[in-house]
Formats: sequence, C-alpha cells, structure tokens
Amino acid sequence: MSTLNLGILAHVDAGKTSLTERLLFTAGVIDEIGSVDDGSTQTDSLTLERQRGITIKSAVVSFVVGHTTVNLIDTPGHPDFIAEVERVLGVLDGAVLVISAVEGVQAQTRVLMRTLRRLRIPTLIFVNKIDRTGARYEEVLRAMSEKLSPSVIAMGAATGLGTRAALPVPYGAGDAAFTSGLAELLAEHDDALLAAYVDDPAALPYHRLREELAGQTRRALVHPVYFGSAITGAGVDALITGIRELLPRAGGDPEGPVSGTVFKMERGPAGEKIAYVRMFSGTVRTRDLLRYHRDPQTDTQSDTAGHAGGDPVNEVRDMEDKVTAISVFDRGSAVRRASVSAGRIGKLRGLGDIRIGDEIGIPPAVPAERRFFSPPTLETVVVPRRAADKGAMYAALTQLAEQDPLINLRQDRIRREISVSLYGEVQKEVIQATLLDEFGVDVTFRETTTICVERPAGSGAAAEIMGKDPNPFLATVGLRVDPAPVGAGVEFRLEVELGSMPYAFMKAVEDTVKESLRQGIHGWQVTDCVVTMTHSGYAPRQSHSHGVFDKSMSSTGSDFRHLTPLVLMSALERAGTTVYEPMHRFRLDLPADALGAVLPVLGRLRAVPRTSSANGHAYLLEGEIPAARVHELEQRLPTLTSGEGVLEASFDHYEAVRDTIPARPRTDHNPLNRKEYLLHVVRRV
Repeated sequence: MSTLNLGILAHVDAGKTSLTERLLFTAGVIDEIGSVDDGSTQTDSLTLERQRGITIKSAVVSFVVGHTTVNLIDTPGHPDFIAEVERVLGVLDGAVLVISAVEGVQAQTRVLMRTLRRLRIPTLIFVNKIDRTGARYEEVLRAMSEKLSPSVIAMGAATGLGTRAALPVPYGAGDAAFTSGLAELLAEHDDALLAAYVDDPAALPYHRLREELAGQTRRALVHPVYFGSAITGAGVDALITGIRELLPRAGGDPEGPVSGTVFKMERGPAGEKIAYVRMFSGTVRTRDLLRYHRDPQTDTQSDTAGHAGGDPVNEVRDMEDKVTAISVFDRGSAVRRASVSAGRIGKLRGLGDIRIGDEIGIPPAVPAERRFFSPPTLETVVVPRRAADKGAMYAALTQLAEQDPLINLRQDRIRREISVSLYGEVQKEVIQATLLDEFGVDVTFRETTTICVERPAGSGAAAEIMGKDPNPFLATVGLRVDPAPVGAGVEFRLEVELGSMPYAFMKAVEDTVKESLRQGIHGWQVTDCVVTMTHSGYAPRQSHSHGVFDKSMSSTGSDFRHLTPLVLMSALERAGTTVYEPMHRFRLDLPADALGAVLPVLGRLRAVPRTSSANGHAYLLEGEIPAARVHELEQRLPTLTSGEGVLEASFDHYEAVRDTIPARPRTDHNPLNRKEYLLHVVRRV
C-alpha cells in the first residue's frame, strides 16, 4: 500500500479542522464528526485548542483512500504559529489549502499559498462553507486567480450558495467551457500540448487532459479548485477523488540507507520524549541503535550550563540512542509496530536527546528552500507571579522549547531573567495558558521588544600573547573579524597550523567564538562574519620534579575559553558593528477612500510603500515596515478602514538602524569591560 503525507492549511477559521473531521468520517475512521466549538475534534487535543477553537500544534491522523494510506497533518491557521506550519511543509507530499467561500482569500491564505508555491508542494484548493450566508463563487475564483495564482482551475460549479442545500456540480468531458479552459491552462506549461491545441483544440481527448492535469498538479504547476462544505459534507467526495488521482505518493526505498527528519515533539504520560519522524529512505526497527544529527548553527535552544557568552552553543553534533518503541499511523490512530519505513511517519521513543529539526541517519535530500524558517522577530521576558516558581518556570519553558525550538530561551544569569522569542502577541497567551494548565506556573510578561542583529562594519584584529601583560591566562589567541555576505552566518577559519596546539584547545576557541558572538557590541547576535584564528600558543603539560600535574604551569581548556571572549570582543570593537532591525514586507488592501487616512499613519510607523495600484473602489499598497510596528498597524487598521482593510505582513529582511541604536542588556560577565570580566572569571584584575 502506498503512502501520501498530506497537509491541511488555511487562514484561521476557514474550517480546516472541520474538513479534517469530515474526511475522517467519510473514510470510516470515526463514527461521529467532532465539533470545533464543542472541543471534540480529533486533532485539537490541547486544552487551550479546545477552549479557543483554534489549532496551535500540528496533529497527525490517517485514513485510507483506495490503496493509499493518507497521513493527514492538521496545521495551525493563526500567523503567530507559522513556524509550526513551516516545520510540517518540509515533510509533505501534497497539501490542501482551505478557503472560506464567505471571507474569501485572506491575509494568511496569501502567505501560505506563496510558501507552498515557493516550496513547489502540489496543492489542491478546497473552498469551504458554500452553505453559509454570504458564500460567493465567481468573486472567490477571481480573487484566487489575482491574489494566489493564475494557474487555478475550478473543477465544478456550485448551486444553492448560502443555503443548507448548497451543492457543487462537477464538470466533465461534456462541459465545453471547462475543457477549453483546462486545455488553455495546461498548454501554458507544456509545449507539445500547446502545439496540439493550436492545431485542433477539439482533437484533445478528455482523458489526455486529465492525465496532463494530474502530471502538472504533481509538479505544482496548476492547482485544481473544489467547492463544498465540511459541515454538510458537500463536495468532500470530489475532493477525496482529487487527492487520490492528482497528488503524488511518497517515494523512498525501504531497503535504502536510513534517512528522516524530526518535525514534531511531544511528551508521553511518563514524561518520555516522543519524536515524530518522516522517513525519506530506509527502515527503522525497534531496538535499532539510531544515529541522529543536529546542526549547531540552527539549534536555538538554551541550556543551563555556565558559558562565558551567556547564550550557549550546543556542542553535540552526532548522537546515538536505542529505539525502544515505534508507532505508525493507521486508520485514525497511532498503533505499535515493529518498524517504520520510507514514506511513512513514525512516532519514535527512546531517543533521549532528540529535538525538532534533527536528522536521523543520512541527512535527507530535501531542497534547500524547504529548510527555510522565517526567524521570530520579537521577544519578551517571562516573569513568574510567585518568585518561588522561577525554577519550575524554567524547567517548563525548557520542555516547551523542545516542542518549538524557535521560541529560543535566553537566560540572563546576571538579572536572573528568562526571555522567549515570539512571532506575535497571541503566542504570549498560549505560553501563559500552557504554563498554568500543564505545569501549574502562573506567569506574566514584560513589554514585547524587537530582536535585532549585528553585522561587522569592517575588519578588526586583536591578539593576546601568553606571558605578556595584560594576559593572565596560559594561552595565546589571535583573532581577525571580517564581514561576510548577508545570509552567510558565522564561519571560523584557521591561519595557524592545525597541529600548532592540541585540537581540544582549537575546538575550545572555535566553540567560544560562536558562543560569544551571540552578544555583540550592542548586545545583539553577530552574524554574517568570518572569524580567523591568527595566533595560537599554549603551555605543554608540565609538573614539578617528582610531582603530579600542575595546572598552574600547563594550559587547560578553560584558559582558552576565558581568553577568547576578550580577544574576540576587542577585534569586534576595532571592526565596528552595525545594528539591523527586522523588516516585514506588507501588502495592504483597503478601500480607495481610506487611503488618505492610512498614508500618514504608515509614515508615522516608518512604513515605506514601494508600489501601489488602484482596482475600482479598492487600493493595493505594498512596501516595507519595521517588525516592531506591525502589531500597531494591525490594531489601528480596522478603525482607519471601517473594518474593510486587509493586511498581510511577513518577515523579509534586516535593515540598518538609522536613528538611535537599540541596545540589548547583556546576559554575561561583559568581556567588553575587562576589569569586570576578569573579576568574575579569575577573581582578579
């Protein structure tokens, strides 16, 4: 039996969880359809999800269509949980994008479709709620063509819109307008079909058009559109037929080398970790000793180790654990199995250090664009209402970070505070409610602030030589900092011979460099730079005559870990840094008569419109706005546009701060202040 890993995506309240329930009911997995309002759905399992009627965490269920097992992944619809959606996108074979026939194309709908097209994920579109008052057909199709993709094709008409009797009417070979439109659309992507269509449009048989439709849908070139209602079940059978006939099946060789990706984490009843793994190749069996990998550059989680740089760098790259149990998804639930093979999704137990984003076995050949994550651009300090809960709060947040690494715990050991990264204000409510409901910890938050980055403005070098003042350590370290292209991250290079001192000391310098760069001159993470080690030296292992090893005469790793931040920050000061703030690209649809009221507000929020166009009584503005001002614009827009304005905003790039340079409080013993640093590190100046 083949497998299809299918994602359900939508703007919040478009009805995707209701559609999931209807698909499971139609496939015979459940006997009764759950209600989002009543909190009885299969996939919204969190207490907060049931209370608020929204999806916060992705969930996996399965059903069978013909000879295919469909692993259906229900994803969050609220833009604050876009990271949860993006993690899922990397493991999908296809997707269904749900749109409301009443509200039509919404802001998050555009973000999702743009991402699906960028990742080239085969996508069907289901227009839901045709039974609701205000449901539209032509207007929604036109909006999809204009705002989502010109390559959409309606697979049927709809009758009785806005009533409980609303039904889709499927098109077939006898619908001349449909077959003609389908042929024209498909011909745009296929030269041979175009030539045949030009010669004689009537000579193209319908079965060839259907075959070509399936082929182009699987290549994400066209997007079939189905109308229906998840509540009444209208149109769902046609959608299931489209899923069966038009979307690709999972590939991969079960006999090949083991390769997979962890896209979701949860805790079992006893607190054990459970990793959701999409298998791309090979087979994992119970009691296998499984190797998994983590890229330290993308590992944003904190820990409690005391590091000089404040925000630790995870030094573990390769780990190995024994798989103690495996579950796979079958007809709605996860069932114990002895193995999980290529194409399937498995729940693995026993991997004690596993985290979201880890790769098992050989890293899967996933296209680079499928690994993109929009970074969180906001952060806030979490404060327990009772001081005695501080330890429990940190332990709870650490568990939450396992399930969502992009919240990126940042511990300030000086002020004894903990910060979390955010995509939006709704996340604060979710974190607050989760801590209280699941861990019994009541918290509040400080004001949300923007996360900036620093980049070197030029080149700078510094060195401290062992035995020469003012160096108090038994180590020689010289470093040069140079700017690198945007997006390059941090690269460490050697201009000294690898054998000039023990590798452990070299590694201590490299790790401490990456760790220390988490806080630059102004306290922000330094990125897009090359750090080159230009000087090295150490005192070999020595001892007094007939004595034991004397560390006062011999270099240790701590000498290099303590000296490196001083040298690095000195080099960085000489290079200078520029602070960059996150900028969002915005798209604003508003009534033309509201333009005069909106433009001055955009100016005060430092938004810069780049393009504008008029469309009848509507106006479209596109441009850039600081991430820190998006929330304020969202709050003011309904009043400015009489509730008719629609804002779409997503991270685009970082831009140099031109006004007052924002500073972030340091979380370490500041190596920029040599006296303070040495007093804390070696208890002497």
